Amino acid sequence: MRIGDAAAAAGTTPRALRFYEANGLLPPPQRTVTGQRIYGPRDVARLRIIRQLLDLGLTIADLRESAGRLHLLEGRTPPEYGTPGACAEPTGVASRRVGTLTAEMARLTRLRDRLAARTR
Repeated sequence: MRIGDAAAAAGTTPRALRFYEANGLLPPPQRTVTGQRIYGPRDVARLRIIRQLLDLGLTIADLRESAGRLHLLEGRTPPEYGTPGACAEPTGVASRRVGTLTAEMARLTRLRDRLAARTR
């Protein structure tokens, strides 16, 4: 399928597919003789995993760090945090992201409390 069809099937845009490819999250697709990208079902499955992980709060940099292992999640939903995952040797990406999000939530809570105190 062509880039627009693959993007639609994965719930994203053609521009995002090119971006994921440029960032090493998606392997370079096959091309037609005219140079158009051609994607298959495995590519769409990988795109869905990428989208799910981004929706969970991981960043492109986080995914780039684990790009060589994303295929382990194909056909599955990402495992719940803290449960045995698809990888025998976790990279710690999810744990680091949870720590970062926790710190950001604490910072925002302090900011909210300071603002609320000034408006009373």
